[in-house]
Amino acid sequence: MFKEFKEFAMRGNVVDMAVGIIIGGAFGTIVKSLVDHVLMPPIGLLLGGVDFSNLFLTVKQGAPAGPYAALADAQAAGAVTVNYGLFANSVISFLIVAVAVFFLVKAINTLKRQEAAPPAEPTTTTCPFCQTEIPIKATRCPHCTSELKAA
Repeated sequence: MFKEFKEFAMRGNVVDMAVGIIIGGAFGTIVKSLVDHVLMPPIGLLLGGVDFSNLFLTVKQGAPAGPYAALADAQAAGAVTVNYGLFANSVISFLIVAVAVFFLVKAINTLKRQEAAPPAEPTTTTCPFCQTEIPIKATRCPHCTSELKAA
């Protein structure tokens, strides 16, 4: 049974899929960091110093009743919150990943189409007498003037 599992696990597609999942997870982490630490702070600054990770609505007050200055304070008090700022960060992260995947798939499809294109029809041939390259439709070689067989 172990031998069969090993054969299955070592197939090309399974290994490729595992590598893709690992790379995808790492890419997701990088995109999340890009959104949280690079994109959202300037956007928040442009919107009047808003920290998107601290945008929330309090549904139910915690032990010391709010208002709470930050999401961490509300969670520490046991308040029930709707964290729409974190949701906005997640949506932006998803959009960045979706655009990156779209461009990757588009590039792969372009490469596949280029590989699948049939070779062009030849337009020249070799003269059987002087071995020079001549047009396929030629009836006489322009170099050695030999008469060629009709195609």
